[in-house]
Amino acid sequence: MSSNAATLTELLIRERPALLRRVQRILGSRSAAEDVVQAVWFKARGADDGTAIDNPRAYLYRLATNLATDHGRESTRRSRLLAEHYLWGPDEAISAEEQAMAQDELQRVLDAAGHLPEPTRTIFRLNRLQGATQAEIARRLGVSVTTVENHVRAALRRLAWARSGR
Repeated sequence: MSSNAATLTELLIRERPALLRRVQRILGSRSAAEDVVQAVWFKARGADDGTAIDNPRAYLYRLATNLATDHGRESTRRSRLLAEHYLWGPDEAISAEEQAMAQDELQRVLDAAGHLPEPTRTIFRLNRLQGATQAEIARRLGVSVTTVENHVRAALRRLAWARSGR
């Protein structure tokens, strides 16, 4: 363990109750404060000796404050996403029939994707599932970008046809 890590770890052990109080004031939650102080411990243990820490106590408190602020922002972001993008509320729960229909539709699309002819299947998989660009696929397979575009378009048509249940 580096000397910075040893110093910060020892200081953290001594200052833990005060750090917990400070972080709890920022976050308003004892359990969240515990999580943040645990993250501070991991950061302290990983500190290297690349740069000397002039004031370890100030460094430790700044680290705790920054991690608490980041944790609070992330928690707020997560809560907002859940509130804004919750798919089905209690009154909007999908029925068993709708679930069965959706499962059937998904199975038709997966079956159709598995039966795409080569090289359409490979090109579609590279582009839509692995995220390769059409230009990358064209270079990799030694074909033109237009050829790749045509194969992707054909795959999408076939999957849309399968999705519609025809």
